[in-house]
Amino acid sequence: MTSQVKNAPAVLHGYGGIMETQEPPRIGPLLRSWRRRRKLSQLDLALRADSSTRHLSCVETGRARPSRDFVLRLAEHLDIPLRDRNGLLLAAGYAPAYRESPLDSDRMAMVRSAIRAMLAGHEPYPAAAIDRIWNIVDRNDAMSLLLGTVPPHLTESGGNVMRLILHPEGLASQCLNFAQVRAHALGRLRHQVETTGHDELRELYEEVSAYPVPADLDADPGPVDPTGIVVPLRIRTPLGDMAFFSTIATFGAPADVTLSELAVESFFPMDEQTDTLLRTLAALGGGGR
Repeated sequence: MTSQVKNAPAVLHGYGGIMETQEPPRIGPLLRSWRRRRKLSQLDLALRADSSTRHLSCVETGRARPSRDFVLRLAEHLDIPLRDRNGLLLAAGYAPAYRESPLDSDRMAMVRSAIRAMLAGHEPYPAAAIDRIWNIVDRNDAMSLLLGTVPPHLTESGGNVMRLILHPEGLASQCLNFAQVRAHALGRLRHQVETTGHDELRELYEEVSAYPVPADLDADPGPVDPTGIVVPLRIRTPLGDMAFFSTIATFGAPADVTLSELAVESFFPMDEQTDTLLRTLAALGGGGR
């Protein structure tokens, strides 16, 4: 039996027709917003969801309340994050379909173990686990090589990747190709804002995009990736210049909101000098939290 949220809007049936007693379901405007964000017409989405344009139109305008299965089917074809799928279900009067488990809960023990294995296995190269708004929730010892000169107020509670990269007191003060890195980071964050509409991401974008840009940076950016394949992160350290590129890994087939929003960003050396320096520091115990 389909579970419905208590106090969901009701429809009173009377002689001679239906007497509506509620506001139009909130599900309609939300679905329309997501459809437009994905740049799909009603016909496009209806065909993908094996439905009719008329039914979809009635749902969006509040003339029809969708079934739970229909909401989930639309969410799947719209590639809506699990957190927002729960929001759609609630707006339609149904209970959420996906749990949201704290990362430190017993239920997430296997996830924490997997993350730790990924981070430890990436040594002596830096890696960090991040959440949906780029907060660092765990990291390996080698990350200290990137964060060693960053002031404590930027690394409290793990820190935030975007703030660490773009804040004038963060890696911006060491970055040799800051204009390039800044453009890439802001573009990445802006794309997330546009595709999700999440307020937290929008607020983060507004904050970090307003950071002042050091005037003396990028005067001599030096060589970049000659292949043009990746945007490098080139930083100057007391022990020598280092150059990195990164990858981001996510969990497959997540059924929990928290898990669906976790990712592991791993940094790799772009040249022999960086690789040698990282391995030497690891052998000397140069890492550490």
